[in-house]
Amino acid sequence: MATIELTEGIFQKTIDDNEIVFIDFWADWCAPCKAFAPVFEKISGEFPDIVFAKVDTEKEQNFAAAFGIRSIPTTVVFKAGVGVFMNPGAIPEAGLRDLVGKVVDLDMEEVMKEIEGESKK
Repeated sequence: MATIELTEGIFQKTIDDNEIVFIDFWADWCAPCKAFAPVFEKISGEFPDIVFAKVDTEKEQNFAAAFGIRSIPTTVVFKAGVGVFMNPGAIPEAGLRDLVGKVVDLDMEEVMKEIEGESKK
């Protein structure tokens, strides 16, 4: 699957309707974003069952602010509706591929137990 453009208006539906969503927050003027874009696109083609989405921070300023984006590119990952990863900076191709594997293998039952444990403190 090629990358999709993600906006605040379709964010929740995208998260609800897909098991795993990788999001690249970027801007057209950002040189590291332009360098990361082909890597993000290439990896998206290798994992057709995962949604890879791009958020243009210039067009979606409020949406980016809601995520606390202060540096771009920033990669955010959701699995089963839960944010499981957030990293500012471009990720090398091998690192992004490895991250996809780790997210696929992530045991969400364990994650939910940890979240519940934290909320009881």
